[in-house]
Amino acid sequence: MTREARRAPEARVRWFGLWDSYFVICYLVTTGLVFTSAVPQTARLIAIGALTLIVPWYAGIGRPLMLRHESDRRNGFFVGGLFVLFGLATAVDLTSAFALFAIVPMLMMSLAVRPAVVAAVLGNLLPVTMLWLQGGATAPLMLFVLLASLLGIALSVLLGLWIKRVVRQNREHAELIEELRRNREQVARLSHQAGISAERERLAREIHDTLAQSLTSIISLVQAADAEVEGAPAVARKHLALVGRMATESLAEARAFVADRTPASLRESSLAQALRRQADGLAAQTGLLARFAVEGDERPLPMAVNVVLLRAAQEAGTNVRKHADARAVDLVLRYGEGQVGLRVTDDGKGFDATEAERGAAEAGPDGGGSGDEDSGFGLRGMAARVAEIGGVLSVVSRRGAGTVVEVKVPLDGAAERPSGPSAPRPGTAGRLTEAADDGGLG
Repeated sequence: MTREARRAPEARVRWFGLWDSYFVICYLVTTGLVFTSAVPQTARLIAIGALTLIVPWYAGIGRPLMLRHESDRRNGFFVGGLFVLFGLATAVDLTSAFALFAIVPMLMMSLAVRPAVVAAVLGNLLPVTMLWLQGGATAPLMLFVLLASLLGIALSVLLGLWIKRVVRQNREHAELIEELRRNREQVARLSHQAGISAERERLAREIHDTLAQSLTSIISLVQAADAEVEGAPAVARKHLALVGRMATESLAEARAFVADRTPASLRESSLAQALRRQADGLAAQTGLLARFAVEGDERPLPMAVNVVLLRAAQEAGTNVRKHADARAVDLVLRYGEGQVGLRVTDDGKGFDATEAERGAAEAGPDGGGSGDEDSGFGLRGMAARVAEIGGVLSVVSRRGAGTVVEVKVPLDGAAERPSGPSAPRPGTAGRLTEAADDGGLG
């Protein structure tokens, strides 16, 4: 149970603990005054006995009713018994009227406001009534008791209203604490679910960008080797060698992925070297003319930026191989002032960006939907990666005019620290300028 959940009942118990102390003090003072009064001893004993019976009557019946903050027939039963005992004590010894200091608050806490005020007025008039019924009282004494009763009525109403307000505020405070506890539990539950969803999305992107693409390439190379195994054994062996190399690289990527470490291709080389190997591998696997170039002064980048640009290049290369039907592809890594960018251009068949974007949207957040099983996921995964580091992804394509995929990442002072496995991941938001899934984007 949380601290807020415990605080509500503790607040009620603490408040009633103070009231219990006040009740005990009123009882001791009243019985002490009755014990020293001038009435006969028998009357004193009867009055003290009636006042003493009020204690278990309150503890056994009244207090539980007050803690429930609800009214029913038992409340009226408790108040009736309270009047009987108080009336008996007052009838035999008028000094017992000092018990009103405890009786009135109990009436206010047991009944609704209007019935409680009426009961308090009757309680304060009871001593005057008893004195009048007994007879023999002088006019000054009657006047004094009457004025005291009127003053008691005024004080009782004010005290009762104050007690009602305190009880109401205490109940509202407890309700607010309970509501705060429920809201915190809901926030914690939603945060947990959001964390699970984000982790699932991250795992899906990692698997799509590494293992799924590598397995696709391996399948294509094995099929190519099978087709050449009899007519061109040398070509088949070359394809099988590429299969072995890709399987080894995929195993290293999988181990790094499971350990949540830096990608194997970036662990002991720069981003430019990793991208050059990516271009060479694409050329070897597909026979495309794949060119790589670096523009600007090469410098160290945060590991988060390196990983995003490498994954973007891998995804773009996979889409070129699967959909573009291109003859040449150019990868350009650009180091500019305050930013770094990657541009992948192919001369393939291109695609209609509007239709492809609609297909990506219909694929849903999990990449499902009709059409190609990878529809939209590669683009959305690339866009999500770029957005995580505050970058911008743009895709420009027309049918018959090829496709251009460009990633731009701003670099501030913190982002330009040297890369490394412990480099922090910037948390700024990014945006996707033009989205399409192709024929150019998978």
